[in-house]
Amino acid sequence: MMELTSAQLDELRQQLLSLQQDLQRLLDESADSSKAVDLEQPIGRLSRMDALQQQAMAKANREGHQRRLKLIEAALLAHRQGRYGDCRRCEEPIGFPRLQARPESPFCLACQGQIEGAG
Repeated sequence: MMELTSAQLDELRQQLLSLQQDLQRLLDESADSSKAVDLEQPIGRLSRMDALQQQAMAKANREGHQRRLKLIEAALLAHRQGRYGDCRRCEEPIGFPRLQARPESPFCLACQGQIEGAG
C-alpha cells in the first residue's frame, strides 16, 4: 500500500470532522428516545410493549453511534499525532479506498479480517 498524500489526509480529516459532527447531533437528538419507559403510564399493554421496543432500538442505535464516535475521535487524535492511516495492528498503510469508505478504520483489511475471523 502507498502512504497517503497530504491532499488525501486533508480530505479524510474533513470527512472525520463531518462524521463527528453528524454523530454528535444524532446523539443529542436521540437522548430522549432512549430514556426508560414509564411503566406507570396509563397506556395499553401493546402500546407499552411498542414503547419498550422503540426504547431498546433507540438505545442500541445510540450505543452504535457512541462506539463509532470514539473511533472517529481516536482517528482524529492519530491524525494530529501523524499516525493516521497506519494499521494499529501491523503498522502498514491502511489504503485510501478503505479510509474513504470508513475513515475511522483503525485496521487494514487483512488485519480486520483476521480480527473478525478470530471473534
